[in-house]
Amino acid sequence: MAKILIVEDEKSLRKSLAIMLTSHGHEVQEAEDGKSAKKAILESGFDLMITDLLLGDIDGIEVLKFARQNQPFIETIVVTAFATVNTAVEAMKAGAYDYIQKPFSEEELLIKIEKAVEKKWLSGQILKMAEELREKYHFENIVGRSSCIKEVLTRIIKFASADSTILITGESGTGKELVARAIHANSPRANHSFVPVNCAAIPEELLESELMGHVRGAFTGAVTTRRGLLEEANGGTFFFDEIAETTPSFQAKLLRVIEDQEIRRVGDNKPIKVNVRVIAATNRDIEKCVEEKSFRADLFYRLNVGRIHLAPLRERKEDIPLLVEHFLKKFQKKFGKNLKIKSDAMERLYSYDYPGNVRELENIIEQAVLLAVSDTIDLESLPLPKTAPLEPTKLKDRIEQLERIMIQAAVEKTNSLSEAASILGLSTTTLWRKIKRYRIEMKKVFVVNSE
Repeated sequence: MAKILIVEDEKSLRKSLAIMLTSHGHEVQEAEDGKSAKKAILESGFDLMITDLLLGDIDGIEVLKFARQNQPFIETIVVTAFATVNTAVEAMKAGAYDYIQKPFSEEELLIKIEKAVEKKWLSGQILKMAEELREKYHFENIVGRSSCIKEVLTRIIKFASADSTILITGESGTGKELVARAIHANSPRANHSFVPVNCAAIPEELLESELMGHVRGAFTGAVTTRRGLLEEANGGTFFFDEIAETTPSFQAKLLRVIEDQEIRRVGDNKPIKVNVRVIAATNRDIEKCVEEKSFRADLFYRLNVGRIHLAPLRERKEDIPLLVEHFLKKFQKKFGKNLKIKSDAMERLYSYDYPGNVRELENIIEQAVLLAVSDTIDLESLPLPKTAPLEPTKLKDRIEQLERIMIQAAVEKTNSLSEAASILGLSTTTLWRKIKRYRIEMKKVFVVNSE
């Protein structure tokens, strides 16, 4: 059964709800106003919150937002005396699962609670599976519960054992090297070297020498023969970050390395065999670079055998609370502190646009922990603009994204159209239409129970 927080300023209704829910096996805690609700949320974890829209001190929407910021997986049912479309939209925008209008029957409320708890359970199962994957496949630093992160983890596992070339795309700061390291760690080459190089950080005239090596006298200053980084990576994985910053002439030499598995040191025509897996990454539109002929088409096709794209953080906002928690633990340990993030700071972290993506969020949390002078991080402690322009959140897109996640989880859990429809509160016809619309993959054997 569920642990439920009831937030209701009308004492008789609050007590009757508590008695009714306790009689059905739920663990119940009461809060008479918004202030006591916030205190309860900070002190204890809940599966579900039932809150009135109108409270004595603050409105239920504010309590709802506070709950979502501090307990990302809590489900909420909003109680209102005057249900309107605007009320429903506002509640959904704030993160409510559903709303119910006064007066309501016991049966009506119990049905909504059952569905909300089922949704909470499904979300927990998705998170549990993701955590199991992280533990098994060394994904500790790839944090998130969004559908795009789930797809990234799936592809890492799929590509790790294939030993093919991989191309990782995504904006700066999205974690491309982390993904490359995870692929290497789960590959047959894991016991050999992982050698990363940022192609944009090495001057063009030195890049070939750094990677291929050189012989004595190959150029001014080459007083000894030196092995290149590709030789150092022999048997392992070589990661070319910012590959699109290289010149076409260097790209031609890299293509030969991939195809022939051999290099030639600068100043020497003798081929040297190497055995390396190549993973490359870029923050550019690589197809456009090929079209503009700044990147060789033949190298692109050779690299693009396996493709992983990392979405910017602004497109996967649901991952922000988990990332904040992850970085907070990391830097509390580093700096020997024990801090909590206040709700105003969490709200700002959630709404910020992150042009620097996950790397920027990590830097923000590190600075906030380092500079904290009390046991809390508030809005004023965050090293970011207080009024930065934000990209508007589209409620329709958010709802559709959540809907797709829940439908996919339900069909994977039940493998039955009827059972999945029942869990989600949809007709089988509607569910089937949504499955096709969202292009959700299903097992070949899909049971349709007789109704």
